[in-house]
Amino acid sequence: MAQPAPIPRGVPEATVARLPLYLRALTALAERGVATVSSDELAETAGVNSAKLRKDLSYLGSYGTRGVGYEVEFLQHQISREIGLTQDWPVLIVGIGNLGHALSNYGGFASRGFRIAALVDADPQRTGEEVAGLKVRHSDDLDDVVKEFNIAIAVIATPAHAAQAVCDRLVDLGITSILNFAPAVVQVPEGVDLRKVDLSTELQILAYHEQRKNGAALALTAEQAVELAKAVGG
Repeated sequence: MAQPAPIPRGVPEATVARLPLYLRALTALAERGVATVSSDELAETAGVNSAKLRKDLSYLGSYGTRGVGYEVEFLQHQISREIGLTQDWPVLIVGIGNLGHALSNYGGFASRGFRIAALVDADPQRTGEEVAGLKVRHSDDLDDVVKEFNIAIAVIATPAHAAQAVCDRLVDLGITSILNFAPAVVQVPEGVDLRKVDLSTELQILAYHEQRKNGAALALTAEQAVELAKAVGG
């Protein structure tokens, strides 16, 4: 079974997590016809510190040219190759509810090296339903689906209560790269790479920051009121 190519040894996980940011920035630059970019410009586009960017790229053996910077097209290809995006990764989505539908219909995966190859759901009423040009298969067929499409990466988009069981089954079938969208904590054995996307948690973090901004605004207004009262009373 095909698996995503490993990042070179010695590359910190934090660096690996930032490589897609650099690739997205480079893709945007390439689409604008930019041939070379300085580390400062690339860092600003990616939203990171320039020193951190230079350190990250040095792990890949890319140091740029003094006074010129980085060749956009070459660095774009280099990062794509290192994180395995020059290949065609067949992806399975398990759970074809609203989120599963949305992920299945997202057109941006193909241009980034990912192909939605199969869809699976436990609801027999969804079996045979066509989503994004693919027929939904029943979860009873999961073993056959993984083998038939040589699945490399699985996406869990099931309800929370089903996530762990689905994950366990995927691992048993040899899937070692899993992206979990279910709002549940999922445990995997050593050797399995699990990434979690928790939309509710991210919204809660934004709510926290929004509340703090509102609190700061209220505090400022109160301070202004005090100054105004002093001025009037004085």
